[in-house]
Amino acid sequence: MSKTPGNLFILSAPSGAGKSSLIKALLERYQSDAQQQVQVSVSHTTRAPRPGEQDGVHYHFVDQDSFKSLIDKGVFFEWAEAFGNYYGTSKETIESTLQHGIDVFLDIEWQGARQVKEQISDACTIFIAPPSKQALLQRLTGRNQDSEDVIAGRMAKAEAEISHYHEFDYIVVNDDFDKALADIDAIVCSQRLRKERQVLRQKALFDDLLK
Repeated sequence: MSKTPGNLFILSAPSGAGKSSLIKALLERYQSDAQQQVQVSVSHTTRAPRPGEQDGVHYHFVDQDSFKSLIDKGVFFEWAEAFGNYYGTSKETIESTLQHGIDVFLDIEWQGARQVKEQISDACTIFIAPPSKQALLQRLTGRNQDSEDVIAGRMAKAEAEISHYHEFDYIVVNDDFDKALADIDAIVCSQRLRKERQVLRQKALFDDLLK
């Protein structure tokens, strides 16, 4: 029996909104559910690894020439440039994972979300917003990884990112982490229960009920 295709969830947020922590917590929550497998798509990037990041786990780290070659080959669903570095999502990897009935969390910016949505219309897009500009600044400063100039650049970029909040299907404000996690969990659950999904998943049940 063929599997019901997985759901594609696109999560976008300005840097410092807590998106990565929320995705990690979601994966840990779903790991014990054998009926609803999930995974995060690992994107390609030309930026250097940050402390603790592993190639093939957090990103596929490649040089710019290799990345541009992949663009020319049509490998990416979407790609974008940010702060002089390139980021892209493998088309083949996403499509193959979904066809195996696995839900995919895609962590990309608004440009990529728009590009993927144009190609997969039933992708569920979620925008994660910080509770205030001051909270966002405190989170970026608290990382102790970037210079003042870099933080200023990230704040400016955050404003540009936030200006596209209206393009997303759902908006979650990450003020209280547990509540934001519960909100995203509810979105995931509702997407899985959509009629189009349940008609495929529960076909045998309804065939039996309507005999």
